[in-house]
Formats: sequence, C-alpha cells, structure tokens
Amino acid sequence: MVDNEDLLQRISERYKKMSKGQKLIADYILNNYDKAAFMTASKIGQKVGVSESTVVRFANMLGYEGYPQLQKALQEVIRNKLTTVQRIEMTSELDESTLLKTVSKMDINNIRLTVEEIDKEVFNRVVERIFSARSIYVLGLRSAAPLAQFMGYYLSFIFEKVRVVTSGVNDILEQLIHIQPQDLLIGISFPRYARRTVEAMAFAKNKGAETVAITDSLLSPLTSYADHILLARSDMASFVDSLVAPLSLINALIVAVGIRKKTDISSDFQELERIWDEYQVYIGKDRS
Repeated sequence: MVDNEDLLQRISERYKKMSKGQKLIADYILNNYDKAAFMTASKIGQKVGVSESTVVRFANMLGYEGYPQLQKALQEVIRNKLTTVQRIEMTSELDESTLLKTVSKMDINNIRLTVEEIDKEVFNRVVERIFSARSIYVLGLRSAAPLAQFMGYYLSFIFEKVRVVTSGVNDILEQLIHIQPQDLLIGISFPRYARRTVEAMAFAKNKGAETVAITDSLLSPLTSYADHILLARSDMASFVDSLVAPLSLINALIVAVGIRKKTDISSDFQELERIWDEYQVYIGKDRS
C-alpha cells in the first residue's frame, strides 16, 4: 500500500519522467485535486484529452493497482486540504430539488460503512478503558465540540469524574494540566483537523495518560498519539461536516457502557427524576 499522505508531492517529484499524456493528467490533478478526487478515469481522460487506459497507467506508475486506489488516495488527501470555499464549489452544481435525498443518502452510507468497517475488538477495549479510568477527559474542538459535549453529558450520568475539554476561558492544555497515567483522554476530530486537538493528544500521551482517537482515517494526525483508534466515516456532502456516523459511534459507546452499569444508572436516574420533577426542569403534565 502506498502512503497517501505525500501523494501530491510524489506526483510533482516524478513529473519530469512522465510521458506527455501522463503530464497532462498530473497537471490537472495538481491544479484541480479537489475535483479530480471525485471523477472517474474516463472523465479525467476526456477532460485532458487522453485515453482511459492512459489514466490507469498513470495510477500504476504512482504505485497503485488501478485508478480506484488512486482516486481513494486523492479523496483521503483532500479531507484535510479543502478550504470551505472549495467545498462550496464542489457542491455548487447539486440539484436543489434532490438535495435532501442526496445528503441523507450520504449520511446513511457513512453510517453503513462505519458499522461494516469498525474494529469490534477495539470498540470493546475502549469500553473497558472507560470503565477502568480514574478520570475521563473528552476532547472536541470546533465542529467536533458538540460531539464531545454529547458524549461528556451522558458519561457524566454514569461516572463521577468526567470532564469535557473544549474551547473556553482556559486554554486546552490548561484544562489537561492534572491528567495522569490512570486517566483516559478521548480525542474527537474530523477534517479539517483542529491543530490544538492534536497538540492536546500529544500532551496527554507525554503525561502517561491512555488515549483514544475518534476520527475518520488512519491518516488522521490524531492516530500518531492514540493507544486506541475508532474510525467513523465523515465524507462531506458540502462545506458542512457530516458527523452523523461519528455521533452514532459515540452513541453506541455510551449505550455499551450504560448496559454494563444498568443497576447503578437506574438508581441514579430515579433520584434525578425526583430532582427534575421538584424543580420542574422539564415540561410535564399540568398538575392543577
């Protein structure tokens, strides 16, 4: 398997040795990688004026078995390279009349692929680590912040020492200053990856804490500092990040943990229901 991380650089380095047709393909990909990543071999061939077989040979020359592997590598590369403007341009031609269906289908596909590809052994190990940790830190910045808040909110009903680490008055590293080897940090980040999340993962790792990365790819920068990696698909339909599959994965973790502490949770929630009712936290039936 070829390293996808330096794909564009590798194309540039081999450019001088390419045939005339291959150079046309290389030029198009280097200048339009955001569009090329979602084009078939035939489409790229038509665009630059070469045959489909030339595009396939171009992929072989770069070390890929065929064009689909090159296309997948390009899609991995652009996950963290695309600007918001480029994402908007990618979807500018979508038919508004079918937009709801298109986006929903993509989200459904993200969940399906996540379920099919998830490493169940890692999933179970993460559940075990959540149970055994002295304190649990859940880290999520920018678009991943709601995911961290959701996970932290429910885990706090189950465990006493749960802390959500996100943007606020204190710097991220200040919020992690007391993290210890017996603690667990769950870092959540999806393209475009937040630099501070990666730094926080490295910080926790250096302090001896155990780390979990919830991210989209093994190429994610979080994986370098993770003891356990859980992958969830987040293929984007537009400038908005698709976080449906990551949320489903987090929901599954919470349910798995909750089932194992069912008796304790039941007792706690009975007390919580009494408190919520007394202070009218939720809208209920009229008592009059």
